[in-house]
Amino acid sequence: MSKKDKNTKVEDPQFEDQTTATEESELEETKEIRTPEEQLQDQLVAEKDKFMRLFAEFENYKKRTTKERIELFKTASQDVMVSMLPVLDDFERALSHIEDDKEAEELRKGVLLIYNKLVNTLEQKGLSKIEVKQGDTFNADEHEAITQIPAPSEDLKGKIIDVVERGYKLGERVIRFPKVVIGQ
Repeated sequence: MSKKDKNTKVEDPQFEDQTTATEESELEETKEIRTPEEQLQDQLVAEKDKFMRLFAEFENYKKRTTKERIELFKTASQDVMVSMLPVLDDFERALSHIEDDKEAEELRKGVLLIYNKLVNTLEQKGLSKIEVKQGDTFNADEHEAITQIPAPSEDLKGKIIDVVERGYKLGERVIRFPKVVIGQ
């Protein structure tokens, strides 16, 4: 390469810089030449977009709070229900002991009447029993194992042998898991 070629190349970047600067200033001039109507139109589009996003966000908020309120109403009585479960258990124990006593027939009828009334009232408020019986397969997600004992027969291994305490649901939520004895 000759000195002339090197000099030419040195001048080329300067020339390119001048051209780029000229093009940028022309672009800026074009942007500044916008009419007030066009500027207002752009602002209107931006504000409309902002409004639509805000409106969608508010609609999502309303749906979420409505859903939360419905859930709250369904489970608002959970504390009362949980505190009533021992009373329900006591009634069941009393009924099982009164069944053994043949002389207390009238007492059994009275206790059974009160028990049924309590159960019906709680069921109207959303309480339901979790049905578990002897021979069901044990599932750690659905049952609480109290203890394991040797299975009386080969077919009861890993299955429920006895239900110590019933489980209950309030709506779709489990408020007390059934306590069971499983065979090993």
